Amino acid sequence: MNFDLTAEQGMIKRTIREFSEEEVAPGALERDQRKQFPQEIFKKLGDMGMLGLPFPEEYGGAGADTISFAIVTEELSRACASAGITYSAHISLGGAPIYLFGTEDQKQKYLIPICTGESLGAFGLTEPNAGSDAGGTRTTAVERDGRFSINGNKCFITNASYAKHLAITAVTGEDGGKKEISAIIVPTNSPGFTVIDNYEKMGLNSSNTTELVLENVEVPLENLLGKKGEGFKQFLITLDGGRIGIGAMGVGIAQGAFERALNYAEQRKQFGRSLSQFQAIQFKLADMAMKIELARNMVYKAAWLKDQGRPFSKEASMCKLYASEIAMEVTSEAVQIHGGYGYMKEYHVERYMRDAKLLEIGEGTSEVQRMVIARLIGC
Repeated sequence: MNFDLTAEQGMIKRTIREFSEEEVAPGALERDQRKQFPQEIFKKLGDMGMLGLPFPEEYGGAGADTISFAIVTEELSRACASAGITYSAHISLGGAPIYLFGTEDQKQKYLIPICTGESLGAFGLTEPNAGSDAGGTRTTAVERDGRFSINGNKCFITNASYAKHLAITAVTGEDGGKKEISAIIVPTNSPGFTVIDNYEKMGLNSSNTTELVLENVEVPLENLLGKKGEGFKQFLITLDGGRIGIGAMGVGIAQGAFERALNYAEQRKQFGRSLSQFQAIQFKLADMAMKIELARNMVYKAAWLKDQGRPFSKEASMCKLYASEIAMEVTSEAVQIHGGYGYMKEYHVERYMRDAKLLEIGEGTSEVQRMVIARLIGC
């Protein structure tokens, strides 16, 4: 069993770490405080070819693998989790459904702009009354004169203010008394389509989180993504890949907080010696390092299975669940190690802790992940 990164993966890691340290980290605190979207950073990532990383070169991508995607997401999140979630959603939620289920024409029209950075990728699933219960979708798409007429609203949608189009789920009919849910690609400049960006969030303040309102939005029938009635199944498949991204975010956030805590413990003097010489602090740091390493291995395994074309749903849920929970644990301990300074924004660790909480909620809560894992192990 070879745990080494390939030459290409190693090059991507070196490149994105240097970029994250030089371009992303320096302004992370200011962007968080101002709720400023990292638009210039994503323009540079597009110029670097990172925005289409795991997609084929024929669509403007780089033809890399899922492990490379996880590495980039981790390194961005290590510097700024808002940049990490923007990137993860762009790839795994915005680009992936079009690549996996789109026609060739749809890929040419909608995937290429995502890969080149002309449009950020977004994904419209969650509604005010349909979060974990995505089957509770109320948005409707009615066929009329060769077009879909769409009405409804979505909430907590990442990147939509910077997306020129996104796939949404909508009820297109009934099948045996059950809702027939389909996925449809909708340009965001369509008449009747409104993107509202006014959420006041606990963390990830420089990411874009929006509400979508669709009032008689019309798109042609050829904007159906995949087969009619299979939207729910398609988005469950999409979420499996997205959970690898959330797991990678958890590793990156935890790694960033750990490094700051370790550095602080080595510099801070109490009772005539550095904090890192106290066994209580050493044990905290040892546990943090161990859990980060375990989480990273779980993320890489899920990504590797996906790249091999093998089943990975269980591993994706496991890595998402474990990495998100250790991210909360590690960031909380990082604040504790800093003491009173940890509560101050200038030391960054409170930002890491606030940002980490979303990972236990988004793309399936920790409770939902346990339900998925239980089902997949035969319970």
